[in-house]
Amino acid sequence: MSDAALSAAVAEDEAAFATPFVKSLVRLIRAQDSYGTWEGKPDAELLGDFIITKEQRREIPIIGDPDPDVLWRVNMFYAAVGLTIEERSGLMASPIMEMSHEGFGRVLFTSGRLVVLSKTLRDVHRFGFDTFWKLAAAGTKLAGDATATIEAYPEVARA
Repeated sequence: MSDAALSAAVAEDEAAFATPFVKSLVRLIRAQDSYGTWEGKPDAELLGDFIITKEQRREIPIIGDPDPDVLWRVNMFYAAVGLTIEERSGLMASPIMEMSHEGFGRVLFTSGRLVVLSKTLRDVHRFGFDTFWKLAAAGTKLAGDATATIEAYPEVARA
């Protein structure tokens, strides 16, 4: 990789770590550290398991059961989306996740009586993002979509 491409990738990663979504995700992961194992680790190392390159994804079988670590990462990702929605809107938005042992399911976010986000989950055993920036963009987009729904129907969301 050339120096210009490397410096662009570093700048992109720094921008990703500055987003409210990634900050929420890092906070949630650090809150799970009850024994201090991750205390001195940098944020990039904590989120390293969320990054799966295309080559790594190709090595994972198309059909497979997600292991507990992958399920934990999926839960942390959607919990961070909920926390970001709450920070933006001031309303609680909790994820409700239903998943089969094969890695298929759905996640819903509700606020009051309003479903603010519904997403189908599939191939969870291959869950991950190409770069930190794509991780940040995915979480930010989901939180933005949910916040827009809350803004469109504020009375129902506050009910």
